Amino acid sequence: MPSPEELAREKIDPLLTQCGWVIQNRSTINLSASRGIAIREALLKDRDEVDYLLFVDGKAIGTVEAKPEGHTLIGVEEQSGKYGKNLLDVYGKCREPLPFAYESTGVETQFTNQLDPSPKSRNVFAFHQPETLVEWVQSETQLNTRLANLPISDQMPKSNLWSAQIEAISNLEKSLAANKRRALIQMATGSGKTYTAVNFVYRLIKLAGARRVLFLVDRGNLGDQTLKEFQQFVTPDDGRKFTELYNVQHLQSAQLDRVSRVCISTIQRLYSMLRFSFFWIETPTPEGAINARRQAMHCAYSTKRGIASRMKRCAGTLWGCKHDHQRTH
Repeated sequence: MPSPEELAREKIDPLLTQCGWVIQNRSTINLSASRGIAIREALLKDRDEVDYLLFVDGKAIGTVEAKPEGHTLIGVEEQSGKYGKNLLDVYGKCREPLPFAYESTGVETQFTNQLDPSPKSRNVFAFHQPETLVEWVQSETQLNTRLANLPISDQMPKSNLWSAQIEAISNLEKSLAANKRRALIQMATGSGKTYTAVNFVYRLIKLAGARRVLFLVDRGNLGDQTLKEFQQFVTPDDGRKFTELYNVQHLQSAQLDRVSRVCISTIQRLYSMLRFSFFWIETPTPEGAINARRQAMHCAYSTKRGIASRMKRCAGTLWGCKHDHQRTH
């Protein structure tokens, strides 16, 4: 009878394969078979072994620790950290200790980037592709490092912002600099929440080098309003409009434009894309939009984990989740 860890690996195998990793047993290792190789039950020093040892271009780059479904992953990153320091000398390594570590039950996956200034595990929706990990290793600085320097990297223009907006952006940047990924800005109706968000997104892209910002709304008409805000926004330092400098996509299908720096989407559409279940219905009327939301949310909450929990696992920057109660996340 398979052990709980073996059952977890049966779920993890296809997840790795979908993200570009070729699974191999340790008895038949061929690191030239593909750019990204995941070796099952790879041997380590002191007769230890790790559930998966990840290789890119023939060099070890990370580990995956499998745990039974329902196992609490908090604290397991310490175990993964030991694996990253205990590799056999026969393995080529991109650096030591290994920079990346995953812990997964096949249902929930946790990730730690040891290249961050203050490494901290976080939930992710999927494993990263081999090319992504290589890019991070070769980058001079990580996003979290640039976020840590964001409050001091540039003087914020104040001529186009109200005092409340300046305070909101400043405090948000301090929060991200402290490696606090979740933050809430709560402002009154008519106080310029979307304009504040666009200002911050501009700073995030220009100063922190964010590749793409995902702007989430809960209704299609709010997405239209947000797109107009980006199109009308004049950058305070350059003088050109935001959309003259960066591409902005209002997601209307399941196809993500890879050159866009900002992607605007409803929560329902994004969730459907991530789960490969395209069941949304969006109509221009308020009643139709509400019905679409209820149908999608009903499908989402019928799963083992709610949509809010799954959204926390999405890899990327989540910004601009706008709710009926005039809150901007």
